[in-house]
Amino acid sequence: MIGKIVGVLDYRAADHVLIDVRGVGYIVYVSDRVMASLPTAGETVALYTDLLVREDNLQLFGFTTLVEKEWHRLLMSVQGIGAKASMAILGALGDDGVSRAIALGDWNAVAKAKGVGPKTAQRVIIELKDKAPGVMAMGGTLAQATGDEVIETTTPTPRKAPAKVNPAQSEALSALGNLGYAPGDAASAVAEAMGAAPDLDTSGLIRAALKLLAPKG
Repeated sequence: MIGKIVGVLDYRAADHVLIDVRGVGYIVYVSDRVMASLPTAGETVALYTDLLVREDNLQLFGFTTLVEKEWHRLLMSVQGIGAKASMAILGALGDDGVSRAIALGDWNAVAKAKGVGPKTAQRVIIELKDKAPGVMAMGGTLAQATGDEVIETTTPTPRKAPAKVNPAQSEALSALGNLGYAPGDAASAVAEAMGAAPDLDTSGLIRAALKLLAPKG
């Protein structure tokens, strides 16, 4: 299993890039969002990858974060979502957008992705809503030791600093779970509260989420 590739970007195509790793070229399919974030040809690039194995074909899909890679795997588990549709969703929303849309049950956001209809978008929400808390809690802190093979170049590669993640998010999700709230409901409330105030500390986030979870009327 090839879990990560580090090499020199050889060329870009419409939906994939060629990365040269010590003389071996790997074709890696990426979303529009990832494509826009990549450097110019001739520069070093690093991508987390997921290998799709078919009887007559092997395809590598590339991601800039492990969270994005995890969402790709989960999206692919939904009936009607293949690799192309998954990449379209991630390209349209990004990993943060996918997390928020699924946690909030916003199927309209998912349906904005090219080739994804309303019924399929609703199926994504229904099947993945209870899995959203676990992925959201990963933030940017997932351990890199996934057991996947890592292909490295002999030249040290500059690494981008991990995106800042509010630790209050995972702590609030845990607290709400301990209070007996369903994972999907807790994730929806936390996502909505963070959308309104991204810099809340843990106690503030819990209070805001509890207000959203309180019975209306």
